[in-house]
Amino acid sequence: PNTIALGIASLLICFILGVTLGAVSAIKQNTIVDYVGMVIALLGVSVPTFWLGLMLMLIFSVNLGWFPISGYGDLKSLVLPAFTLGLAGAGLIARITRASMLEIAQKDYIAIVRAKGISNTQVIIKHIFRNALIPIITLLGLRLGWIIGGAVTTEIVFNRPGVGRLLANSLFRRDYPVIQGALLLLIFAVMVGNLIADILYAYADPKIRYN
Repeated sequence: PNTIALGIASLLICFILGVTLGAVSAIKQNTIVDYVGMVIALLGVSVPTFWLGLMLMLIFSVNLGWFPISGYGDLKSLVLPAFTLGLAGAGLIARITRASMLEIAQKDYIAIVRAKGISNTQVIIKHIFRNALIPIITLLGLRLGWIIGGAVTTEIVFNRPGVGRLLANSLFRRDYPVIQGALLLLIFAVMVGNLIADILYAYADPKIRYN
């Protein structure tokens, strides 16, 4: 349950922050907002998860005292680990979102929609952003495996019990049955995540319907 809660929370943070940053950068293309957004996204892609976790812990736990350094069981103890994993993945989501929205904005049907007199806000939300969701959903399904792998590092840094930490401890002890069980759970989680991503295609792309 701890690893599932961490994975879901970090995936939501990754999606919300990444899509928001990428969409704003695409709308404000070639402005200072775009440049700052892409620098932030580049940092998110480049910074190691364990270092980001330690920095968040130093700032918000040691210096400010807003969140506990370690532990589990309440929402406050989940915030820093979830943001550690979510911020690490949000950079790539932001870059893909920006590139996808800019590519779709150049399509002929977008020019036709604009020629009909539809407001720019509706064009962006209903036509550009919705079609840009397709590669983002694909990437989120793939990022689920990365997030589950990153849970190993995050749970160790924040001293949280979970499948990731159990797997790491089992590797040191060479407890092969536990290793196999933990890996099966992680594989199952990735399969379920990709299945959900496939189902979401039907919402993002009306041409795709699942019976």
